[in-house]
Amino acid sequence: MELICPAGTPAAFKEAVDAGADAVYCGFRDETNARNFPGLNFSREELGQSIVYAKARNVQTFVALNTFMRAGCESLWHKAADDAVRLGASALILADFGLMAYVAETYPQQRLHVSVQASASNREAIRFLVDAFGARRVVLPRILTVQDIARLTRQIDCEVEVFAFGGLCVMAEGRCSLSSYATGKSPNMNGVCSPASHVKYRQEGAEMTSELGDYTINRYGPGEAAGYPTLCKGRFSVGEESGYAFEDPVSLDVMDHLDALRDAGVSALKIEGRQRGKAYVAEVVATLKKSLTADASGRAALISRLRLMSEGQRTTSGAFEKRWR
Repeated sequence: MELICPAGTPAAFKEAVDAGADAVYCGFRDETNARNFPGLNFSREELGQSIVYAKARNVQTFVALNTFMRAGCESLWHKAADDAVRLGASALILADFGLMAYVAETYPQQRLHVSVQASASNREAIRFLVDAFGARRVVLPRILTVQDIARLTRQIDCEVEVFAFGGLCVMAEGRCSLSSYATGKSPNMNGVCSPASHVKYRQEGAEMTSELGDYTINRYGPGEAAGYPTLCKGRFSVGEESGYAFEDPVSLDVMDHLDALRDAGVSALKIEGRQRGKAYVAEVVATLKKSLTADASGRAALISRLRLMSEGQRTTSGAFEKRWR
């Protein structure tokens, strides 16, 4: 299985390549990609230089143009696709059907991958994307079990990529509006989920309070790790109980399922984390690279290393071993 690694900066891109990535994914410094945070992403010149560096080392570059075009502003996304193709991107990761149509018609030889933001998770949706736009790969939402994935790969003529480590999203990706309700900024349209400009932390006695926009998201007791405030990872009062109603603040980790995912027909494993630093990228990429060739007993030590770098220093297999319906 290929290892697809994140890069939010040119420095992180180089670390990913040097650590053993088969492909690195990144985006431009604007709202065409779903990690549109200040201080992240690439200028055209930086992307061109990074692609040259990767090609010289037999590593592919995937450019994420994975937000949805705004009516009347399509030229911003079209220009981003034009530039990514011109600079030599190995593949474009797209979510918007209109942008897929533009790329398929304008650059029929360009490899097209379906972003997780497109939320394509059944054979009918994926077959449509393959037939209509020539999609070569689909990144599956993080809501399917290993059995679901195995069933799906037998029914489609398309490569499958799944998330293996990093941030976990339990929503219908590409259709979540929670952030836009709280901040007016949407991950699907503006490329920003829980923008840093709307985040606040406040000390109240012994407790640390986190806020997003005008909403209190969480309160942490002494010694409790304070996670980044996103609504889906907030603590809610439901009935007479208080807790994480949607999602615990933990990281996804599928290292216990690598063999099962390979047997299920998965082509590539994706690491989440374009907003993380270059040291994180280097460590996670190198560790997962070793895991792909290690036996089950050797993976235990590697898992413990990764857990120290995860959110809240805890990990979960998420839906890969879902026990609910």
